Amino acid sequence: MAYNLLKGKKGIIFGALNEMSIAWKVAERAYEEGAEFILTNTPSSIRFGDIDKLAEACNTQVVPVDATSVADLQNLFQVAMDKFGGKIDFILHSIGMSLNVRKGRLYDDLDYNYMQKTLDISAISFHKVLQVARKLDAINEWGSVVALSYVAAQRTLYRYNEMADAKAMLESIARSFGYIYGRDKKIRINTISQSPTLTTAGSGVKGIDNLMDFTERMSPLGNATAEECADYCVTMFSDLTKKVTMQNLFHDGGFSSMGMSLKAMTMYSQGLEMENGD
Repeated sequence: MAYNLLKGKKGIIFGALNEMSIAWKVAERAYEEGAEFILTNTPSSIRFGDIDKLAEACNTQVVPVDATSVADLQNLFQVAMDKFGGKIDFILHSIGMSLNVRKGRLYDDLDYNYMQKTLDISAISFHKVLQVARKLDAINEWGSVVALSYVAAQRTLYRYNEMADAKAMLESIARSFGYIYGRDKKIRINTISQSPTLTTAGSGVKGIDNLMDFTERMSPLGNATAEECADYCVTMFSDLTKKVTMQNLFHDGGFSSMGMSLKAMTMYSQGLEMENGD
């Protein structure tokens, strides 16, 4: 059901790759709610993904951008302002990548060149997006910027690796820039800490199925889906959340507030019984 929450609003959505992407779901929901936007991803992701299909469905265009490149970002914002005849109202940053994770490097044996790329792509790119937008005065007052994060920014999760450091930096950037942008332009900046989600990137993480089973058992409401995350993002882009800024908003069915659940304890106890039986 659509509520016209974003009627008349313009934006940019980073990171849609295919139908498994959270950014893809956000684009679909934003379009349903009346928004216009530009889609963007890296040139290689555009070649290997299906983003052109999404652009056609949402009656928009795709602009290839390396989000770590200030020049690319400057061009993107200029294209957006030219297309919409003025400033934009919302941005989704859904970008993350770790070569260390892809290549199976553990946290105590990182390749530091890979780590620098992880931080640049997954976190510093968010600062670059905000800094370029601010210098170009590209966002309307009371606009909204959302970046997708994960609970590993606060808690250690096995094999999440230096992506945890990147997410912690991402959330810090949201707070620091949120103060400046809020003070001067009434623009709000937040991160959404989403449940583990079976995206294309997530499916490549070793043990993702077990992790999702664990968080499902731990969360009183169960894991939040990509579609539900899209609903939350749309709400954050809308005027219904005009005074929410500098927050990391957990969207995880309650997982982040749990210590132990009955379902998780029951499964753990069964495992102990099997171990003792051996």
